[in-house]
Parts: sequence; structure tokens; C-alpha cells
Amino acid sequence: MGAGMGVRAGQRLLTAVGLVALLAVGGCSAGGGQQTSADSAGSAERAAPQAESDAGKAKAGAGGGSPDLRVDQRSIVYTGTMRVRVDEVDAAAQSAVTAVTSAGGFVGGDERRSAGAGAWAELKLRVPAARFAVVLEELAKLGRQEHRSIRTEDVTEETVDLDARIATQRARVESGRKLLARATSIGDLVTLEGEVARREADLASLEAKKRRLADLTALSTITITLAGKDAETSDDESETGFLAGLRGGWEAFAVSVGVLLTVLGAVLPWAVALGLPVALLVVLLRRRRRRPAPVLSESPRVPAARSAP
Repeated sequence: MGAGMGVRAGQRLLTAVGLVALLAVGGCSAGGGQQTSADSAGSAERAAPQAESDAGKAKAGAGGGSPDLRVDQRSIVYTGTMRVRVDEVDAAAQSAVTAVTSAGGFVGGDERRSAGAGAWAELKLRVPAARFAVVLEELAKLGRQEHRSIRTEDVTEETVDLDARIATQRARVESGRKLLARATSIGDLVTLEGEVARREADLASLEAKKRRLADLTALSTITITLAGKDAETSDDESETGFLAGLRGGWEAFAVSVGVLLTVLGAVLPWAVALGLPVALLVVLLRRRRRRPAPVLSESPRVPAARSAP
């Protein structure tokens, strides 16, 4: 019996030790979890100001720093020229105007010459930059495209520079107006008025340049030439060979003859008015030179008296 009681006592002791161990492990894990949560909270609190600072720097960079390097955020001026051979110039020109106005643009210039199959038209079209490529393709379908040229100009740096200069100039204008409001003497008033007027003129000039750039970037320019079947074009610069040289030489000869005849027609009245009197004078002088000189009569010679022997 004593042995059985000893066994039960040992079992109780082991159970107690196990319970203590479980409690100790639970406390340690709870403490570690609380410490981890506290560390995480502290890290979050320390990271928040840094994130706000980074966001502020990003905003400052976007507002007044270097320009955005993404293509869709850059300021690009698109300019296109093309020549299309068409059957009916007027109908094709009307289709071109319709395509541009449907895209939100307008006609900036229209020059036409009606001469049957040799007719041609030159249109200067302004279209939104986002619709530039689409409108070009629509215009190319009006007939047989003979020439197309597209030029781009990146004016992002110039735009950013203008924005900075405009902001600085506005601050200068405001400071000049404040000084003008505090002027006490006539001399200071006149001087400050001249300075403020000069600063306002500079600001107006900068703003005009900014509006011009904004117009060029917002609306692209397309110059299209619509040529009839037999219309001559001035873009045959790449044509070479004997026939091209002969044609160029004949054109130069015809131009030279035309110039010579023009000069001759201008000089002829003066030649007639001045040449006739001069010619008559020359004839009279020649006749006078040809007349023989008059022969003078000689007196008879008296023979000399002979001397007596």
C-alpha cells in the first residue's frame, strides 16, 4: 500500500510539473506576441512620417522639378505634309474637310486652282494631337498617296521652363505692385510705375509664348495637296536623267528668252526716240567729210627777164 501511495504521489508531481511547464510556455509566447505587436506598431509609427515625406517630395518633383519622362506626359508638336492624286479635286477637298471637322479640328487654310484635270488644292488642317494618325490615314484613302512626311518636335523642356519663368515673373509683378502701393514721392511713383509696366509686359510675352506652345501641342498641323490627274507638282526633285536635264534646260532657255524679250520691249521705245536723231547727225557728218575741198585758182607766172649779154 505504501508503494501504491508513492506511485500516485509521483504521478501527481509529474502532472504538476507539466502544468507549470505549459503555463510557462504560454506566458512566454504571449509576452513574445505582445512584444512583436509593440515592435510592429513602433515601426509603423516611424514609417508613417517617412512615407509622408517621400510623398511630399514626389509631389514637389512633379510640380516644379524635372518633367515627367513618360511619353504620354510629354509635350510633342506633330506636323505632317502629304500629297494625294485624286480624280475630283473639289470632292476630295470636301471629304478632307469633313474628316477633319468630324475629328474635332478645323481648316486653317484653303488654296485651290480649278483647271479641269490639272486642278489642285492645298489645305492646311488643324486636328487634335490624339487624332493625328487617324486623320492622316483617312486622308490617304482619298486617292493615290504620292508623298507623306511627318515631323515631331519635343517641347517638354521648353514648356517646363516657360512655366517656371511665368511663376517667377508673376511674383516680380506682385512685388512691384506692393512697392508701388507704398510709394510716397512722385519720383518713386513714376519709377515704380515704369518698372511694373515693364514687368507686366514681360509676363504678357511669356504667357503668349505658353499659349502658342499649348496650341501647337494640342492641335497638330497637316498640310495636304490634292492634285488632279494631270496636275503638275513641284516635288519632282528626285527625277534625274537625260529627259529631266533636257526639260530643265528647255525651261531655263524659255525663261531666258522671255526675259530678253521683256528687256528688248522696254528698251525699244528709247532706242527709237534717241537713235533716229543720232543716226541723222552721223549721216550729215559723214557727208560733210566726203565733200572735196575747193581748188584755188593760181595766178599766171611771169617769165623772168633774161639778162642782156
